Amino acid sequence: MKILLVWTVTCLIWGSVWLFIKLGLQDLPPISFAGLRLLLAVTILLPVIAVRKISLPHEFNDYLLIAVTGLLLLGLNYGLVFWGAQYISSGLTAVLQAATPAFGLIFTTCFFPQERLTFKKVFALIVGIAGVVIIFSDQLQLTGGLTVLGCAAVVGGAFCVALSYVLIKTYGTHLHSIILITGQMLCGMFPLLIFGFFKEGSPADFRWTSTAIFSLLYLALAGSIAAFGLNYWLLKRLDASKIMFMSIVQPLLAVLLGWIVLEETLMGRTIWGGLCVLLSIGLTFSSLKEYSQDENR
Repeated sequence: MKILLVWTVTCLIWGSVWLFIKLGLQDLPPISFAGLRLLLAVTILLPVIAVRKISLPHEFNDYLLIAVTGLLLLGLNYGLVFWGAQYISSGLTAVLQAATPAFGLIFTTCFFPQERLTFKKVFALIVGIAGVVIIFSDQLQLTGGLTVLGCAAVVGGAFCVALSYVLIKTYGTHLHSIILITGQMLCGMFPLLIFGFFKEGSPADFRWTSTAIFSLLYLALAGSIAAFGLNYWLLKRLDASKIMFMSIVQPLLAVLLGWIVLEETLMGRTIWGGLCVLLSIGLTFSSLKEYSQDENR
């Protein structure tokens, strides 16, 4: 039950992230916004490492893993998704990002032969993606060559996320979560900040409204520090594909929060799509008890 509770809380945080990204983007440019979010999180985490005297890794391979996964997860992924989202609808972005667990299942099967690709896993994935497609069925049009490139970029981001989590699950579960998070953010934030500075200008010239500041704080504290910390706690106890199923639930949560907070219209298709998403998650976690028992042996 504890694992499922932490998974649910993490999923709720990730789902709320889209709301605060949408609010922050009313005043802040996207790439710099993403980079500043990581910069603020690192500024908080570095003193924590110093005060708690957390030991740094000693092996070169650990630093290499942190650098590679940081660039994939927080640099390349953010860059691809933000770039691709300029040319496709938010709904289509959500549908394409739901491909993350599909890549996850493939990578997990390759890295962990004991995690077999079963019919139930594939069926749960298909039902979940179908639910996301139903929710955003009115936003799936392609209007030109750039939209195709935008789709490819978002799918590329999903690929980066899946590969990162499987690499961490394979080689990095011995690392302290704070060291892993901080190192990844350091590696991911510099490309975003440098690109943002030359493309979007100096942060000093941005429109720093109270909404922008609050959104940045929420994304740094909850969406970065708390969410990644919980994610890596789960990664030591669950297979990576179960964690990546969050990308199927997040669009549903984002729509519901938009309805509650921003008074956006809630369509009937959201109910039907949401039921598919819930069925998908139920199928995914139906064997959770059995897996947890195996972990404790």
